[in-house]
Amino acid sequence: MAITLTEAAARHVNRYLSKRGRGLGVRLGVKTTGCSGLAYKLEYVDDPVDGDVVFEEHGVKVMVDPKSLAYIDGTQLDFVREGLNEGFRFNNPNERDRCGCGESFRI
Repeated sequence: MAITLTEAAARHVNRYLSKRGRGLGVRLGVKTTGCSGLAYKLEYVDDPVDGDVVFEEHGVKVMVDPKSLAYIDGTQLDFVREGLNEGFRFNNPNERDRCGCGESFRI
């Protein structure tokens, strides 16, 4: 089981945590929503939660709750810039389908 980050994602997280002046890393999970059923949720973490599975890559900790891990195991978190837009991209090998608006996915 693994969650990985690209160097670009790690740089972005480290920059943001540095600006905030605190934080341990990010928490990646899923929630039920949208037309395809699941959506990613990503938040900055100040305090660990008991039971989280912790991955570390490029000096950044990624915390995942065990229930979400079944849906996102093997996911690579990337940070991309395309034209004027920038944001995180989730490269999840478990995705079978994604809604047209890109908000949700199905396993």
